[in-house]
Amino acid sequence: MGQVGEQIKLAGLRRKLSTGQLAERTGINRRTIYSIEKGSPSNRIGYYLNVLKVLGLEKDILKLAKDDEPGRKLIYIPSIFFVFSEIRK
Repeated sequence: MGQVGEQIKLAGLRRKLSTGQLAERTGINRRTIYSIEKGSPSNRIGYYLNVLKVLGLEKDILKLAKDDEPGRKLIYIPSIFFVFSEIRK
């Protein structure tokens, strides 16, 4: 989460938004914004999404785990439930 927080902080800086301005626009208090920028995993995912929306990056969340190599390999592994159901027959 640290890298996510760092990217959010950089996105705010590129848009010349202070932590206070980001807090005001999101309706999230400054302490929480600071915590998000530090990548704290204790923050609600909704807070992260709200910040991304204010930064104009809400569509970036769709890239999360979109197409991953291990996931594609799992498509071809038989389901363990299918295997067990066949054994019981």
